[in-house]
Amino acid sequence: MNTKNLSFRTRSIHVGSNRDPQTGAVVPPIHVASTYVLPGAGEPSEFDYARTGNPSRQRLEQLVASLEGGVGGLAYSSGMAATHGAMMLLKQGDHVIAGADIYGGTYRLLHKVLNQAGIEVSLVDTRQIHRLDQAARDNTRMLWLESPGNPLMSITDLEQCCRWAKSRKILVGVDNTFATPVLTRPLEFGADIVMHSATKYLGGHSDALGGVLVTSQTEILERLHFFQNAVGNVMSPWDAYLVGRGIKTLELRVREQSSTALRLAEFLSQHPRVRSVNYPGLEQHPGYEIARRQMDGAFGAMISFEAGDDFSQAKTMVESTGLFQLAVSLGAVESLIEQPASMSHAAYDREDRLAHGITDSLVRISVGLESFDDLKADLSQALDSMD
Repeated sequence: MNTKNLSFRTRSIHVGSNRDPQTGAVVPPIHVASTYVLPGAGEPSEFDYARTGNPSRQRLEQLVASLEGGVGGLAYSSGMAATHGAMMLLKQGDHVIAGADIYGGTYRLLHKVLNQAGIEVSLVDTRQIHRLDQAARDNTRMLWLESPGNPLMSITDLEQCCRWAKSRKILVGVDNTFATPVLTRPLEFGADIVMHSATKYLGGHSDALGGVLVTSQTEILERLHFFQNAVGNVMSPWDAYLVGRGIKTLELRVREQSSTALRLAEFLSQHPRVRSVNYPGLEQHPGYEIARRQMDGAFGAMISFEAGDDFSQAKTMVESTGLFQLAVSLGAVESLIEQPASMSHAAYDREDRLAHGITDSLVRISVGLESFDDLKADLSQALDSMD
């Protein structure tokens, strides 16, 4: 079946899910084999060793590549493994520009791991193109973006940044975990690499761990696969199956969660105990117009807001919810809440964290599939608990 002209939702269900030719099963089998019999000594075969390739992993890679519009994809053991896989395109002495509003694990990788390999990094407010000009060096080789950003939900103009990078022959990688390919497909704006923490929205059920890279260029794909095979950082067959299963409902989940998130953001923006709300679907958000152009009909299901006046009040609030469970991660059917300063972004040096606007009183929520009324009531009583 030719799937190229099918809609996003239909491809989510059918790409990589061809019926099993041996049994007719509509769900392909999970291949757990670690090695494969070859046709002859030294003769090539599609599969030879599970680190190099696996049918279950391959099906997921084809699926995510189709949804992102890339030439191919690679599935890793975690989102951070995928991010590190992209960074392996760099070498000692190279320089990376990354957004200032990025996941704490990415900050840790850049500042406390890659720096030991002689790779330099600058954090920049990527909403302002002149900041990129100021940060660029002769040895700048990669621009790493997130939009919406984590945890401040900043919106970066991907097309503008990609155009800037292309004029300087700088690779562009985009962490698309928050937006998902349902809402944003960075390769369409000129990015070279897209990364997903598949643990989040792609899997969608808090029961799988993985990451995926998709690229628009065959040469980059071959280099990434060489490094992945050499290092061995691959997704397990079981996780590949779970993530692929989750993707079948990805569009339905993301659009429903986004709808509820917008209503919750509007509620929070009117609450007297909330000092500010970061959600790109609110018209007062500084990135609203770019998000409306860049995101496909919705604004995502992640919200952050300032609760109370200090660390202890925000801590009390996040520890007082019932339906919103206190946990890191995001993007699943159940709603989650966390305090970035002590949880997802604790890896930041405190001075850096505060300098980039990640305050002690910031709260981040991941809106699940529960009803709006129940989630609103839960947040309301938790905010009242700060008294």
